[in-house]
Amino acid sequence: MKRWPIKQLGEFVEEQTERLREQSTTIYSVTNERGFVPSLDLFDKQVFSADTGNYKCVGFHDLAYNPSRINVGSVAMLEDKNGGAVSPMYVILRCNSDLLPRYLLHFLKSDTGLHQIKQRCEGAVRFQLKFRDLCAIPILAPPLAEQERIVKLLDEADALRKLRAQADRRTAQLIPVLFHEMFGDPVSNSRNWKRLSFYELLDNIDGGWSPTCHDEPAQPDGWGVLKLGAVTTCNYIQTENKALPANFSPRPELEVKTGDLLFTRKNTYELVAACAFVSGTRPKLMLSDLIFRFKLKDNVEIDPLYLWGLLTVPSKRKQVQSFANGSAGSMPNISKAQLRKVPIEVPPLSLQKEFAKRVTEIREMEAAQSASRRRMEDLFQAMLHRAFNGEL
Repeated sequence: MKRWPIKQLGEFVEEQTERLREQSTTIYSVTNERGFVPSLDLFDKQVFSADTGNYKCVGFHDLAYNPSRINVGSVAMLEDKNGGAVSPMYVILRCNSDLLPRYLLHFLKSDTGLHQIKQRCEGAVRFQLKFRDLCAIPILAPPLAEQERIVKLLDEADALRKLRAQADRRTAQLIPVLFHEMFGDPVSNSRNWKRLSFYELLDNIDGGWSPTCHDEPAQPDGWGVLKLGAVTTCNYIQTENKALPANFSPRPELEVKTGDLLFTRKNTYELVAACAFVSGTRPKLMLSDLIFRFKLKDNVEIDPLYLWGLLTVPSKRKQVQSFANGSAGSMPNISKAQLRKVPIEVPPLSLQKEFAKRVTEIREMEAAQSASRRRMEDLFQAMLHRAFNGEL
């Protein structure tokens, strides 16, 4: 371990409280992953106040953090040489000449920095980190040349991590593009595929069960009940479950199996009618009563992966959502009776099978990329730990 001095952050940073004067300045929001983002780019409407006179100015390479969310990484450095402004809720930091702003940014996002931040939280209910408490955080303070070396290594590793994430996002876009290339838009049905009512394809729609469960996930060998989050993204996430208490007996007939097609019958208007195909799952996980399972008839010419692809096409999902009902202020619900009325486009089975084959290949590629991403994330976190403990 290199024996660089450990000092308090207060020796290196000053809080900036200057208020906005120039109304043409860009208004920013601070995000966990993307850093500073112009607020008008982040939201589809103006969410900041029309009167921005009380907004705080942020200079080039200043850092800003959200006092109630810095514990989850809500801190960023401004790269805009013209500066900008942020909501008055943010705390603005400016480093002196002995501390590189990017060195500080990496530190505040590292496990070492986050541990120090969480030790200084204020408030029993809501986390808050005031500037005076941040100033008391100890930081390894090597010479500037050493800071530059560490920052260069961490930036290179971070760039590789972001490239991996970018590749993953592009891979995730392949399946919707593939569906449209092979089948066109299902709602307009410009290719005149045969249409059947869902009723003609279904043998049954299984409902689930929602006993009062523990908040934590089930143990690997224990029974659990799926949460909506297991299906909401239209990808099956088995870790989104709650442990079944010991005073309840499991219901094996509701256990999720590989090959199941799951559907959220009730959620917000934006999230209802999510559909997920179970390509693999751990045992002893059951359907909740907010999730349906579709059981297809044995003799129908419909491939489950094709049906999943169809129901996740945005235009088709919007059509299915239109079958939901619910009173004002309540979450919309899609009943089994309404679902059976949904029109289903049925291309030739051979074409459906080709789509399913290619989806399986894409999913295998995603799994390999996911493993690579986890390894890269572990490497980056290890480098952060070593950097701020004098070991890099």
